[in-house]
Amino acid sequence: MNRRERRSAAKRGQISLAQAASFTSVHNANAAEQFESGIWHHQAGRLAEAEACYQRTLATQPNHPDALYHLGLIARQVGRADLAVDLLGKAIRLKRTDPIYFLYHATTLQELARHDEALASYDKALVLLPDHAEIFYNRGLVLKALGRFEEALASLERASALKPEFAEAWNNCGVLQQQMRLFDRAIASLDRAVTLNPAYAEVFHNRGVTLQELGQLEEALADHDAAIALAPDFAEAHSYRGVALQGLRRLDEAIASFDAALTLRPEHADIHNNRAIALLQMRRYDEVLKSLTRAVTIAPDFVEAHHNIGCVLMELKRFKQALVSLDRAVALKPDYVDALNSRGVALQEMKQFGRALEDFERAHQLAPDHPNALSGMMLCAGALCDWDRRASLADAAMARIRDGKPGVMPFTLLGYTGDLGLQLRCTENLVPAAAPLWTGEVRHHDRIRIAYLSADFHNHATAHLMAGLFERHDRARFEIIGVSSGPDDGSAYRQRLTAAFDRFYDISEMSDAAVAGMLHEMEVDIAVDLKGHTKDARLEILAHRPAPVQVSYLGYPGSTGADFIDYVIADATVAPFGHQAFYSEKIVHLPHSYQANDSTRSIAAHTPTRQDAGLPERGFVFCCFNQSWKIGPETFDVWMRLLGAVEGSVLWLLADHEPTMQNLRRKAEKRGVDPARLVFARPLPPEDHLARHRLADLFLDTLPYNAHTTASDALWAGLPVLTQLGEGFAGRVGASLLNAVGLPELVTHSIADYETLARELAVNPARLAELRDRLAANRLTHPLFDTDRFRRHIEAAYLQMWDIARRGEPPQNFAVQE
Repeated sequence: MNRRERRSAAKRGQISLAQAASFTSVHNANAAEQFESGIWHHQAGRLAEAEACYQRTLATQPNHPDALYHLGLIARQVGRADLAVDLLGKAIRLKRTDPIYFLYHATTLQELARHDEALASYDKALVLLPDHAEIFYNRGLVLKALGRFEEALASLERASALKPEFAEAWNNCGVLQQQMRLFDRAIASLDRAVTLNPAYAEVFHNRGVTLQELGQLEEALADHDAAIALAPDFAEAHSYRGVALQGLRRLDEAIASFDAALTLRPEHADIHNNRAIALLQMRRYDEVLKSLTRAVTIAPDFVEAHHNIGCVLMELKRFKQALVSLDRAVALKPDYVDALNSRGVALQEMKQFGRALEDFERAHQLAPDHPNALSGMMLCAGALCDWDRRASLADAAMARIRDGKPGVMPFTLLGYTGDLGLQLRCTENLVPAAAPLWTGEVRHHDRIRIAYLSADFHNHATAHLMAGLFERHDRARFEIIGVSSGPDDGSAYRQRLTAAFDRFYDISEMSDAAVAGMLHEMEVDIAVDLKGHTKDARLEILAHRPAPVQVSYLGYPGSTGADFIDYVIADATVAPFGHQAFYSEKIVHLPHSYQANDSTRSIAAHTPTRQDAGLPERGFVFCCFNQSWKIGPETFDVWMRLLGAVEGSVLWLLADHEPTMQNLRRKAEKRGVDPARLVFARPLPPEDHLARHRLADLFLDTLPYNAHTTASDALWAGLPVLTQLGEGFAGRVGASLLNAVGLPELVTHSIADYETLARELAVNPARLAELRDRLAANRLTHPLFDTDRFRRHIEAAYLQMWDIARRGEPPQNFAVQE
């Protein structure tokens, strides 16, 4: 090999350019010999000797461009990219006609993430080699790093057009198209790369990622499997395989894939985070937190992992700890919408509604279509009794629902409107979907198996109402199963409930799919969901259709909008058959009130004094122990006019949240009422809370969401309740309860009638006394508090549902007869 051939070979050994430029002529013989020796050593891999030769060349001939260029190559080879850039830059200034100089200069700048300078150097190389595919390819990668995706794609596509067999270019075209959400084009590019190189593991992986974006999880899984078969140590393919399996709800396999990825890349924070998300679906909270803690230990600024830690801690009701992680996430990324929303939820749970509202507002500003932020704002505005803000949010919520967009929680909406059509559309936007487990097979059991599902089997309003029913169910005909997704609070109610069921299961750490599978294997005949769309609901369990008959009852006052719920248990007042168009379920009427009650609920024998309760010794006491979010401006205006009309009267409200109490006092003062006439009742144990009702004269209900358990509390304690019949289920409960306890005259049909009757009762002691006496007599003789009568009626409903199902007929409306 002669000198020129060796020089050319040396260059080709460094870069695979099809066109290699000729070297500069060497004028100084000694310099030429030193340079020739340097090339020889360089080819042989003796970098130190080659560097010495190039340095001696420059000592004799300082402006020797090829010596500078080759020194730059050595600097690259030994990891001194910064020095390489300097040397290559000097070579270019001496010899601007060699595209290889520009190309190496550009690639080195690219390694240093000096992308703007790299782009300029690639552009200069293209002037000299305008049809060179590799230059367009590298240029495309730089433009991608700069976020100039359209130009990057054009450059990569030019590379693949110049060199159709260039599999790497097709692969990177596909990756970029996927990032630009041009999924069909991405698949086409990646298909081309696979055809060109069927052993190209990265292409299979990238196509799998794209298919996952398209929701084609089975196809994605096959591609990740192909990538792993070609490259068993491909950690990212194992990780994305886990994500695909997670989407397919094959959670145990997903965890195994993440574990395989972590064996290969134990310090990969993203994989720890993805593993945690799969574990969260399985409700394995301790393991979730371990994985997430590992992720943030590896990557302290991993904002998504900090957010996820906060979310898990909220699931565990550890809100103060959750707030620490969510604060960290927001500090790292102030415009992180999901973290702002989650922090709003944590603050809301801690009753810091003002701060929560700020976070929800910020999240909504950043992402107006966020699925939860608007609802969070609505809840906080309601809790604060910020009625001006509430009115503007109501308009936004109604518009969103009419447009078929999610983002308004159904239960929150109930406090804003009684419009049944809007309520149904709102729920339909949030119904989960899953493949059914029960597919029509007929079951035969000695007793009908009824499973009640709730997160409230502890000291909770639902438990207060339902405990007596669970205890009284006819065990000759029914097996009663409790399925609890909520906490064990150690209360007497928890102990009473666990004893009331034939079987009791704590599913708080089981996935929805696992619970559905358990119910199906147990051959539950009738599954009764007591939560619907309320807090801590797990409606997705029934989305898997584990039981032949599935029922919504008590927890959510309205339609779930779910086609997998067959019936809603109601009565002729709360859900007349004429409202069927607004229910996805068939309506079942119980004879009196739909609401269960426990006739054994104890009331403390001791009645506190008015002074103990902060009430005046004399004067009429209007009372409403509903939560503050149920109080609207129209109702509050009536209450203030009543205080103005009834001398010495006071309004006794629940002390829910100090800023809300201050706000209500200000609103009273603005309406000409002394704020001191609003008295707030602090929380007490259930028995003592019921006893203090004796100090009040009349309970005033709210609309569009009535008192429910709160109204039953008042009536059980002997306090008359005045209500107004609303449009939707939630606004008709007061009427249902009063009809069932024999006081229908306390049901009004307009706000004017409500105000008139309240004033009349306050100034007519004899009429009010007659109502109180009748309530005292009726509470133990009328249907509302007759637990055993209610038990017979709801059991008759279950029997009729089961008969319809056994005949193979679709669900149908019916009314249980007295």
